[in-house]
Amino acid sequence: MKLSEYFADKGITLCFIGLGGLLFAAAAGFAGVAGQLILFFALLYICIVLTWLLLSFFIIQRRIHRLDRVFQELPDKYLLGEILPAPKSSVERQYYRILKEVSRSAVATAEMAVRDKEAYCDYVESWIHEIKTPLTACSLILANDGDYKKLKTELKRADNLTESILYYARLRTAEKDTQIRKAHAADIISTAVKSQMELMIAARICVEIQGDFLLYTDCQAVGFMIKQLLINAAKYCPGCAIQITAEDGHIIVEDNGVGIPDYELHRVTERGFTGAAGRKLGGGTGMGLYIVRELCERLDVGLRIDSKVGAYTRITLSFGNITKL
Repeated sequence: MKLSEYFADKGITLCFIGLGGLLFAAAAGFAGVAGQLILFFALLYICIVLTWLLLSFFIIQRRIHRLDRVFQELPDKYLLGEILPAPKSSVERQYYRILKEVSRSAVATAEMAVRDKEAYCDYVESWIHEIKTPLTACSLILANDGDYKKLKTELKRADNLTESILYYARLRTAEKDTQIRKAHAADIISTAVKSQMELMIAARICVEIQGDFLLYTDCQAVGFMIKQLLINAAKYCPGCAIQITAEDGHIIVEDNGVGIPDYELHRVTERGFTGAAGRKLGGGTGMGLYIVRELCERLDVGLRIDSKVGAYTRITLSFGNITKL
């Protein structure tokens, strides 16, 4: 801080100090005090004021230099609010409190960004390992009999994995990518099932669709959710039967497969969770149901998962904006 800037900041204070001095001198003159005595007190008054101003300037200058040194040495500038020196005045205390809150918010945001980055890197790494499987299978098929159906199935697995990582990458900008329009639930379901027909046939899964209703939603996102549920069924319970029902604003996807243990049921939508079945089969990113949950939250779609080991798994998507047929 320059001395001129300091005096400019003290301008109003100096005006009142000068006015007070003048009033005191005028009052002393009217009271008959000798002029020399008034001059002496005026000079003494000015010296006291100047001494106060200079001492105050040097103290503030020292504090600013100390604060600037701390700021320059700090590797992460957003942490400044955590190590600020104790405030001296009431105004400083207010700024101190505000900066503390800002710093804590910045720290929380930075930590979340670091966690998200680490999670994204982990997912990409596991995705790379996962996509090697269908690509290797394609190479083996082409090197041997070149079975068209097997090759198409493996390419569909690779396509599903690619679509999953694209949706995960777009979760942060879901609002920009969302396109809400009117659609038939049966059409969304049929399109999703047809896109996974190779996997369903390869896993010996039969799918039955019934019911319909009109809804306003992002058809691609809802179709992706249904595809993820079909992919999970093909992977974890081959040979099962899947019943997809659309009625009264609900899309219910139910299979008669192995089911999910109770102690895992509340965790299946966590990021990277694969569960006992996933560990047994090997591979898997554990991101499918996590992405489904995130999309449901962004589209204001209710998600409920019910299951019983050895009996069924039922996943219900509930929509608010619907029209009865």
